[in-house]
Amino acid sequence: MTLHPDGSMNSRDLLSDLNDRSREVFRRVVEGYLETGEPVGSRTLTRGMSVSAATIRNVMQDLEFLGLLDSPHVSAGRQPTHLGLRLFVDGLMEIDPVAPADRARIEETLGHDDPDTPVLLDRVSTALSMMTQGASVVLMPKQEAPVRHIEFVSLAPGRALVILVFADGRVENRVFSPPPGQTPSSMREAANFLNAQAEGRTLAELRASLGDAIAQNRQQIDRLAADLVSAGLAMWDSDAPDPRLIVKGRANLLANESADLDRVRVLFDDLERKRDIAQFLELAEEGEGVRIFIGSENKLFSLSGSSLVVSPYMNADRRIVGAVGVIGPTRLNYGRIVPIVDYTAQLVGRVLSGRKG
Repeated sequence: MTLHPDGSMNSRDLLSDLNDRSREVFRRVVEGYLETGEPVGSRTLTRGMSVSAATIRNVMQDLEFLGLLDSPHVSAGRQPTHLGLRLFVDGLMEIDPVAPADRARIEETLGHDDPDTPVLLDRVSTALSMMTQGASVVLMPKQEAPVRHIEFVSLAPGRALVILVFADGRVENRVFSPPPGQTPSSMREAANFLNAQAEGRTLAELRASLGDAIAQNRQQIDRLAADLVSAGLAMWDSDAPDPRLIVKGRANLLANESADLDRVRVLFDDLERKRDIAQFLELAEEGEGVRIFIGSENKLFSLSGSSLVVSPYMNADRRIVGAVGVIGPTRLNYGRIVPIVDYTAQLVGRVLSGRKG
């Protein structure tokens, strides 16, 4: 298993600059914080260390000066900063093997001979959220079936529905605000034009060719219909939820005793904008292995201060086609969750690679 951290600061150099005592104090502070969610005091650290509380306090002050630890209150103990967590994850964290019970749960979830890939991955997402007590995210493989039929339906003044039917039977629809002045005849004309262009093409291919097609057929399609064509397909580049993304276990984030409710609400808002997360998870497609994003290291979760552990999975051609991950507070049990996510991604890839379709 290879970890691909995304931290921009050189945490490994910082770690090499620490002496043995500073490294040990730092490790104990982080492990204590990850276990309890509370700042760790110097007296707690004296247990098992042959140094005084005063010496430990001096070391903790040095670590705070380096930006690795922080004190939430004047008289409180210390807790790791996001940089400190990154340093710990990069150089000090011990990755446990997948526990037998977790391994069995993952294998049992993926052991069903279900031909419906979305149903299978929905079960995977549910199992991940239950095992990790975080919010799970699963990005399904892209479905590139050709478009079979497109239709526009007027719902009310200023509101319309665009319906796409794909050759594999999948149906998607989005509500949008059409350009002003649309009439039933312009909607029919726009749909007829698109259906003629769509034959044998995927949605991506159709969208890429539309500009030239409209320009070449200006005399056959009026301005209203041309505007509607562009506006209708633009909905698939909008902030609407991405149908490829499965999110489960939001309630687990509220159950955390140390949860900052305001931050959790921000995270819930992030999770509702599924398309943003799908784009973010596609970053995992840049390389193999588990990646860990902590707090402000990514713009999506910077306000909520959350962490994401994510790993891509591959098809039979060894091409990355999706990703699985877990979102939670920065004090995730990384040592346990990283191998769970890694093993799940590997197993998902093997199961999907063994399928004909």
